[in-house]
Amino acid sequence: MTTACPERFVFVVTYGRSGSTLVQNLLNALPGYCIRGENADALGPLSRAWANLAFSENIGSHRRKRLPTAPSEPWFGAEQIDAQDVGQHLARLFVDKVLNPPEGTRIAGFKEIRWPGDDRHFRNAMAFLLRFFPGSLLVFNTRDARDVAKSGWWAEMEPEAVHSRIARWDALFDACQQAHPDRCVRLHYDAYVRDHGAFGPLFDALGEPFDPELVAGVMTRKLTHMKTEEPLC
Repeated sequence: MTTACPERFVFVVTYGRSGSTLVQNLLNALPGYCIRGENADALGPLSRAWANLAFSENIGSHRRKRLPTAPSEPWFGAEQIDAQDVGQHLARLFVDKVLNPPEGTRIAGFKEIRWPGDDRHFRNAMAFLLRFFPGSLLVFNTRDARDVAKSGWWAEMEPEAVHSRIARWDALFDACQQAHPDRCVRLHYDAYVRDHGAFGPLFDALGEPFDPELVAGVMTRKLTHMKTEEPLC
């Protein structure tokens, strides 16, 4: 079976109970879109494997010298490692075996609430998405930390710990958007629940006409995962 080859990719980057399933549903309501749900951070190890090769000084040095290494050397074969090629193959593997977009998919992607906790690993994961998935757009979905702290499993944690964690994620999102303003969109749950027009920047970034009726239809659909009718996730 041949996997569809999408024109571009969209990734919803967020934390739990932020409204990301709503955003996922909205994207999937657009013709030709297939935005998968969570994948337990399957992309994290792939991005780290690429980054380990791409940013290793030892591998980079051997690659630049292009001198054959001997079997007795500790970095035997390092000069043959092409991190760019590895990254491309890992990305294609992810598309084929994890996203598995159906025939007719124009825009593929996924939403995920589990991302590397280490700042460096998070930056590398975003770099992997931007570099190896054509036309990729990062959609950072956020919500007020006070409301997150009262929702789902977060309510079992100390509010201060939740606020600190959410503030850290929001800061990482901000830094990535500032570094790649043309490849990122920031959404906020309170804004688009209050005014559906807050989705406008997302439609603009996707090159799609804003459809108020389509948005309203998605927003009024109740979500029942986690035994709640809150449109959160």
